[in-house]
Amino acid sequence: MAKEKKFITCDGNTAAAHVSYMFTEVAAIYPITPSSPMAEHVDEWAAKGRKNLFGQRVSIQEMESEAGAAGALHGSLQAGALTSTYTASQGLLLMIPNMYKVAGELLPCVFNVSARTLASHSLCIFGDHQDVMACRQTGFAMFCSGSVQEVMDLSAVPHLATLETSVPFINFFDGFRTSHEYHKIEEMDMEDIRPLVNPEYIKRFRDRALTPERPVTRGTAENPETFFTHREASNEYYDRIPEVVEKYCQEMTKITGREYHLFNYYGAEDAENVIILMGSATEPAREAIDYLNKQGKKVGMVAVHLYRPFSVDFLKKALPATVKRIAVLDRTKEPGAEGEPLYLDVKSALYDDERKPLIVGGRYGLGSSDTTPAKIVAVFKNLELPQPKNHFTVGIVDDVTFTSLPEEEEIPMGGDDLFEAKFYGLGADGTVGANKNSVQIIGNNTNKYCQAYFSYDSKKSGGFTCSHLRFGDSPIHSAYQVNTPNFVACHVQAYLHMYDVTRGLRKNGFFLLNTIFDGEE
Repeated sequence: MAKEKKFITCDGNTAAAHVSYMFTEVAAIYPITPSSPMAEHVDEWAAKGRKNLFGQRVSIQEMESEAGAAGALHGSLQAGALTSTYTASQGLLLMIPNMYKVAGELLPCVFNVSARTLASHSLCIFGDHQDVMACRQTGFAMFCSGSVQEVMDLSAVPHLATLETSVPFINFFDGFRTSHEYHKIEEMDMEDIRPLVNPEYIKRFRDRALTPERPVTRGTAENPETFFTHREASNEYYDRIPEVVEKYCQEMTKITGREYHLFNYYGAEDAENVIILMGSATEPAREAIDYLNKQGKKVGMVAVHLYRPFSVDFLKKALPATVKRIAVLDRTKEPGAEGEPLYLDVKSALYDDERKPLIVGGRYGLGSSDTTPAKIVAVFKNLELPQPKNHFTVGIVDDVTFTSLPEEEEIPMGGDDLFEAKFYGLGADGTVGANKNSVQIIGNNTNKYCQAYFSYDSKKSGGFTCSHLRFGDSPIHSAYQVNTPNFVACHVQAYLHMYDVTRGLRKNGFFLLNTIFDGEE
């Protein structure tokens, strides 16, 4: 008899923490936006006595810096405790020295990262892939989810794979766009995952713990004649990872009924133009692909889940046999490089492919720049040109170096059953909190699917906020801000003169203004 599905309304951080808690004995933590809620949830659950897979409460240690959290994690792993951490942005960068050691010593663990921008010409607290891309050389495997439901479904995969392969993992998803987006999703149950945990792998890890009973030599210094040889000895551990991760993706497919692979293909079976990307933009890309395929285009997408090690074989299998042109989209910028990381990986992977596709690359979504279906349509239109633009940007107007693609008009993608609303407020005025309550009440007490995303400016308290809510009868893939609302509420009268608050309001839509004036005035 099939188990009854349990739905909850939560954000991506909650989903990641929910699964991470199951596999964790010790959590070494330090707060940084937008990853802090993961550690807060784990701390709260431990305080309330929640048990992990091993029937224990997680031991929480808050350190005085991210470097301290990484050092504590490293020491805890050496002592044989299953240890996790939660971080982002500069916090992740401060962990890099320890990450090299943890990977080099083959200590299984998972860093849960809500991927965020790095400070360059200015600070930006919002989301893109710059932080995780700065870690791809550390020896950590890297696994990505693109939606709140995927975070729930797939976060167990790196935890299971790290135990089997001994290689540590970064489990990442887009900061804010996924970490803080509320969604009605199907919950992953601990009893679903328990049969997948092999006690032998945990015993193997524990048997390697430092103990006076079994003394070993670790952390030596090596000279040229041995260092290179020993460094290469880890290859066999990395060679196994793609097959192991694919195996666990298949297990998640069996549990959830949703199809998961290292590289997930979506679109026309005979697609000629294909985009390759990872993270939350894969959701609006689905909508754009459905829209274009209905018009008779032959387009598709490859969504990347396992980014490191990058499996050439699995990528080639995921691409349709008919592919002629590929656009690779990176959510990061590497000044001075010949191209961004994912673009260069794909070019390298397909250099000898018999299909010989034309490959171009572009940047999108830096600093949480909103990625809508119209932006994806612009990428496909570029691919149709006789000579597609390479090293392009999408989502901005670049009038300095002219990298940007022409803008496309926004297209309402939700069906007739989708209700969209926007609420303009002031940081700490209660608008965001009330909307979080509303979406949870509707999600948990009706059959409606729901989604809520809250855009802030970086001042947070006292700054501008806009809440974007959607409700409908079918799953919602619109991982971008509401552009064509049915309902708009403005809680700050002054915004009427500062922002175009009614922009995009649909015909017969409603506008509600919170004002000090009465109706006559």
